Amino acid sequence: MSQDDRSLDTDSPSKHGLASVVKSVLWAALGVNSNKNREHDFEQGNPLAFIIGGVVFTFLFICTIALVVGFVLRDTGA
Repeated sequence: MSQDDRSLDTDSPSKHGLASVVKSVLWAALGVNSNKNREHDFEQGNPLAFIIGGVVFTFLFICTIALVVGFVLRDTGA
């Protein structure tokens, strides 16, 4: 089986790439991840990638909220 044949094989488990980790973290943050995707994440995913993704997402979320609050307070003159 050549390299191209293995990449087209849909029965083989796929590893998580950056896009897949980001998608899983976002769905987990929204609380709408399917059971099938959750099981795939636990079986094939690297826990460190999900931990780092969660920490980065949380940091960006807090910064975004702080910026929005800062803009609102600045516009109200408080």
